[in-house]
Amino acid sequence: MICISVALLCAAACDRQSPPVEQAPADNAAAAAPALNEEGLLDRSHKGEAAPALAFKTPEGTDTTLAAFKGKPVLVNLWATWCAPCKAEMPTLDALALREAGKLTVLTISQDLQGAEAVAPYWRAQGFKALKPYLDPEIGFSMTYAATLPMTILYDAQGRELWRMTGGMDWSGPKAAALIAEAS
Repeated sequence: MICISVALLCAAACDRQSPPVEQAPADNAAAAAPALNEEGLLDRSHKGEAAPALAFKTPEGTDTTLAAFKGKPVLVNLWATWCAPCKAEMPTLDALALREAGKLTVLTISQDLQGAEAVAPYWRAQGFKALKPYLDPEIGFSMTYAATLPMTILYDAQGRELWRMTGGMDWSGPKAAALIAEAS
């Protein structure tokens, strides 16, 4: 019963281009209030928060955490194979990872409950050049962030959050480049 409830929660979370839900602003309302981007909802209300210490699986099947990637900025993309906007933005994330190689780590962390069973066939079919399939079959990230997929979070080199984007985004465009530059 719990698995069914979690699966329904995840399916309902996928952003199907529905209007964004406003979030409560933090102490500094002007700086922290979410801003509607043309392609998604940009949220800066968690700026400065440390990356969660959640374990997830590397492409090789070993456990890791975001702390293992400290030292340069990290862009974490939470996605799933059943989420159309997630799959639509994946090629632009691959292009971003190629362009920013050595300066920015792009982690695509699947929120598919079936893990590699769901992700591996999709990944092989896409032939991404830079992205690797990280897995979170326990959907710890989705639960921690109350994520509506896709969700992308930018952390600075010290592992502090700069912003999060809910909804699909063209990560190869100038708007994305400006957002990514904030990690420099």
